[in-house]
Amino acid sequence: MTSIIEDLQDPAALPDETASVAVVQTHISMVFVGDEFVYKVKKPVDFGFLDFSTLDKRAHFCRQEVTLNRRLAEDIYLDVLPVTFDGKRHRLTGGGGEVVDYAVRMRRIPDTVLMKSLFERGELTPGHLEKVADRLSRFHSTAATGPDIAAFGEPDRFKVNTDENFQQIRKYIGVRIQKAQYDALREWTRGFFRDHASLFHQRIEKGKIRDCHGDLHMEHVCFTENLSIIDCIEFNERFRYSDTLADVAFLLMDLEYHGGKDAAARLWAFYSEASGDRDDALLTFYKVYRAVVRGKVNSFQVDDTAISEDEKQSAVRTAARYFDLACSYIA
Repeated sequence: MTSIIEDLQDPAALPDETASVAVVQTHISMVFVGDEFVYKVKKPVDFGFLDFSTLDKRAHFCRQEVTLNRRLAEDIYLDVLPVTFDGKRHRLTGGGGEVVDYAVRMRRIPDTVLMKSLFERGELTPGHLEKVADRLSRFHSTAATGPDIAAFGEPDRFKVNTDENFQQIRKYIGVRIQKAQYDALREWTRGFFRDHASLFHQRIEKGKIRDCHGDLHMEHVCFTENLSIIDCIEFNERFRYSDTLADVAFLLMDLEYHGGKDAAARLWAFYSEASGDRDDALLTFYKVYRAVVRGKVNSFQVDDTAISEDEKQSAVRTAARYFDLACSYIA
């Protein structure tokens, strides 16, 4: 029996005309890239914080992905298509066969317009940063909130996320993260919750806990005509319901990871001016949290049997660099 990943590389299996199909894999998705459209199929994985283990769950989260991402990328996210299997081949073209999975269909975004690409080419200008800051400020000011969402800003509630991080990266000690680093980051994080609980409560009182993006790094910011921000967290509300500062901190951390310390400082200045939010006391905390998350996610890729050995070694190096960056924030 052929697999989805094999069959959907055939242009004839896709609903839109394309000359070729490339495949990109993450720890949670198989992404089929055509000439003009992209089709994302969720892997049947369960990491605890994310559960795509059943067909019904994957269908639900595909629909969630389209709905939530239209907030910041309305022109990019199109619809959800069934993956069918007729006993011989998997297809996205409809027709007969059993529905065995689902795919999110998106318009393809040229790599050249990604914020990361502009930065690497030395073309990311203050004008670009100001545009991002303005877009995020408007999004955060209108994002959903309320008592149920605000509760996720409670220190004990957010501590669930950080505790989970340290539990899940423990097995990578000595491979992706050194024990001294692990211990230092864990103790610093615990101490911050203990000594600065009032900061979290102040943010709740200011109405800063919102239904945010949740995965805001440079590869998700696209300088399309309307400035699209793609690929928000759809699979777990406790990652998306957060302090708006945690959203911004992710992007600042990612810039700094890639050597853009000055650009990060300028983006923070623009965002502070646009939003009126100059409460940066928690900024370092959220940068540490985001760097650890990225280290963890890249560590997960090493356990994926579907990716190549070269990709695994690259993930090891990337994870280690994120953990190094997290430690640099608390040095």
